[in-house]
Amino acid sequence: MVTLMTNATPGSGAPTIYPTLLYRDAQAAIRLLTDAFGFAKEAVYEGEDGAVLHAELSYGNGRVMLGSKGHGGVFDTAMGDAGPTGVYVVVQDTDAHFKRAEAAGVEILMPPTDQDYGSRDYMARDGEGNIWSFGTYVPGASA
Repeated sequence: MVTLMTNATPGSGAPTIYPTLLYRDAQAAIRLLTDAFGFAKEAVYEGEDGAVLHAELSYGNGRVMLGSKGHGGVFDTAMGDAGPTGVYVVVQDTDAHFKRAEAAGVEILMPPTDQDYGSRDYMARDGEGNIWSFGTYVPGASA
């Protein structure tokens, strides 16, 4: 039997999983995520050259971490030229969220669609190919 230890307490409202993405233009990614998708900037640490060394953006009680590709470090090296990432974000009103993203000119891959499992989702692609899905499905929530 394996026992996992964590500093975060499940059910405490603090996220225990943080998607982490690297971008060629992290500043543009931060603008898109805040302007088009409604994320809030929590922290942005920049190097002397303006590269984003570490940023945290929040949405509800969730957060994503991101930074600039090519600034060195173990994570940057490990990610190399990894492919796009997919991130799912729970939203209260899929249609209103979609309208905001569409008005900002985001590439929409799927408009708001009712799913067989009860969720209403839409899907978009950011400027560097990452897929962002937004919907009403809450993984792990009781029916």
